[in-house]
This record gives sequence, C-alpha cells and structure tokens, in this order.
Amino acid sequence: MTITKLRSLWVGLGICFGVGIIGASGLPTSAQTQPDQPKTPEIESITADELKAKVAKKEPLTIIDVRASDSYASSEDKIDGAIFVRFRRLRSRLAVPPLKDIPREQEVVTYCACPNEETSTRAAQILMDAGFQRVRVLKGGWHAWLKANSPAESKPKGL
Repeated sequence: MTITKLRSLWVGLGICFGVGIIGASGLPTSAQTQPDQPKTPEIESITADELKAKVAKKEPLTIIDVRASDSYASSEDKIDGAIFVRFRRLRSRLAVPPLKDIPREQEVVTYCACPNEETSTRAAQILMDAGFQRVRVLKGGWHAWLKANSPAESKPKGL
C-alpha cells in the first residue's frame, strides 16, 4: 500500500470514529464541535502552618488522611482529629458515618504522604464531585505537617 492510500485510510477512519481529524471539507469532526463542558474548579491547597492555626483555634473542619496503607501502618501518629480512609474506598465510605455526617459546606482538608499530593488531590476531587464545597489539600502532606512540628496524635492500634 502506498503512503497516500494509508493516509487516506487513516483520515477516513478518524472521521468515522470522530477522533478530531479534519475531513476533506476542512471542517472539524463532531468530537471537536461539542459545546465547552464546565471546567472543574481548581483544588486549592493549605499550608501546614495555616492548618495548624485552624486546628489551634478549633475551627470547624474535617481532616481526612488518605495515606497509602503501608505509609499509615508504618507511622505511629496522624494529624490531630484526622479520619483515616483508604483512598480506594473513599467514594463508598461517603455513604456511611463519619464521612456521611460531614456538612457539605464545612471545610475539608485531605492529606497523604505522596511527594506531590497526588492521592490527596484525587481524594479532594472525589469529595468535590460528591458535593463538598470547601475542599483543600495539605501542601506537602504528612511530611510538611511533621516538618512544621504540628500537633499529631497516636493513631488507634491495629490500623
């Protein structure tokens, strides 16, 4: 098969399947002409010092620890008052206490031990998709919290 025939075949397939290839008419395929979908709000972050101040003032907020199970298990502490939830179970745990009882307008902070807050950012997105309005990610996560000499409490044994 010649290169021209291959190119025509690929262009034809692209048009049929709507993968955004410009057809012979020069008009974009239907995949490109969809109306703009609403953008998801950007997830904000909070520093360890800002969170420490909120905890000290006893501001109403919920802290959710989504560290990986091995990271959580190897640590003896967690942020004061934090609720540990395995990330992969977060969505289903929203239907049962204590997560079910959190007011959707209350501030929620997620944290993990990932280098770039990957897991806590994904958790924050799940919470926002579930209707939580004020979700933030702890910048630097668990390590930033420890570095700031912030209050931690012993986690329950056996978890």
